[in-house]
Amino acid sequence: MGEKKDTILKNNLNHTLFSWSKQKGINPLNVDKAKGVYLYDHDGNKIIDFSSGLMNVNIGHGDQRVTNAVVQQMEKVSYVTPSAITKIRGELGKKLSEICPGDLNKSFFTVCGATGIENAIKLARLYTGRHKILTRYRSYHGSTIGAMSAGGDPRRLKVDVHQAPNFVHIEIPYEYRSRGANWEKDSFDQLDRILAYEGPENFAAIVMEGESGSSGCLKLPKGYFKKLRQVCDKHGILLISDEVMSGFGRTGKWFGINNYDVIPDMMVLAKGITAGYLPFGALQVSDTIAAHFDNDPMMLGLTYSAHPTACAAALAVINIYEEDNLINNAKEMGKYMEEQIELLKRKHPSIGDFRNTGLLGCIELVKNKKSKESMAHFNAKPEELKVMDKVKAKISELGMYTFSKWNYIFTAPPLCINKKQIDEGLRIISEALRIADEYCE
Repeated sequence: MGEKKDTILKNNLNHTLFSWSKQKGINPLNVDKAKGVYLYDHDGNKIIDFSSGLMNVNIGHGDQRVTNAVVQQMEKVSYVTPSAITKIRGELGKKLSEICPGDLNKSFFTVCGATGIENAIKLARLYTGRHKILTRYRSYHGSTIGAMSAGGDPRRLKVDVHQAPNFVHIEIPYEYRSRGANWEKDSFDQLDRILAYEGPENFAAIVMEGESGSSGCLKLPKGYFKKLRQVCDKHGILLISDEVMSGFGRTGKWFGINNYDVIPDMMVLAKGITAGYLPFGALQVSDTIAAHFDNDPMMLGLTYSAHPTACAAALAVINIYEEDNLINNAKEMGKYMEEQIELLKRKHPSIGDFRNTGLLGCIELVKNKKSKESMAHFNAKPEELKVMDKVKAKISELGMYTFSKWNYIFTAPPLCINKKQIDEGLRIISEALRIADEYCE
């Protein structure tokens, strides 16, 4: 086993590149197999996956119902040009129209979330004849040039010179760090002000995450999505909800925007659409937008659009959400997670805040609960992450994989998780937080 593990490690490090990382001196998770909410490395160690891979393995690992659906489809037809009809393509499109809100009844299938965002932006510009896109700082929409330019994640700063034009960003303060009682009104005022400065008639779309994810699960002011819908209707701007992370039960509803009783003009879907079993995404558009292209060519295309095998995986996964009642489980387990972390707050002076919707949560660590001084600030440099690196190393040592960033530790396990497994995960996080507690004032 040792020789096999060494060979696997050598092949990976010598011949592949790892995302968002320096390439030397790294020690990636060495996964052999996975089942349910657990990963198993090549030494046989059991690791609880508390972030569903990259917030995408919503149904849990190793579900053979998906495997069987994929095999059956591949035995029939694994790939065909996207200009062709397949049975599975139509069935998936029909199913998405049933679960998506309002009149979002047409799907353009993509390869991933980033390609979904790129095509949403392109379609919005084609449909409206306008060029500007309004998005949010502290958001993430993907790593292709257009999607990265749309986002407000600081990883884009390394490639600033390559950014695509005509993206306008706004700041929406989050409650935990907002100063003054008028922070919600200030957010609404800023939206009106920026649109006035830039000319609302120039905007094709406003792109917002259905629920904030990797930026820290930051909460919008109450009524903000309704305000966006009103502004869009007033000025003829399209509202695009990025549901790549917040879709498919992650927030305790089918889609994050369902929590706000607003119907967007487009939704971008990925991650949970196949629960990561195959790369896939979709751009869901309203009947009105779709009808615009009834007689005019829709200039969008991807070699792997409507890939039959990926469509089969997606339909199987959506059926599993329903058969296993996973969306309701996400809601109930999310409540339990919140209750248990409230108890941890009393125990750990390093927990400043916990923001959560369904099973999309983030623990924010601070040095001082009163001053809210961060354990590591926004876009912290490597030398400023020494405490958090120790915390993350301890989490890994104790048998957990979870997404972490700056002073954030995320809690986004598969939607099939139960209370006992949540307790197991939180025990590990609690033990690791003892390190952070030592640095509290």
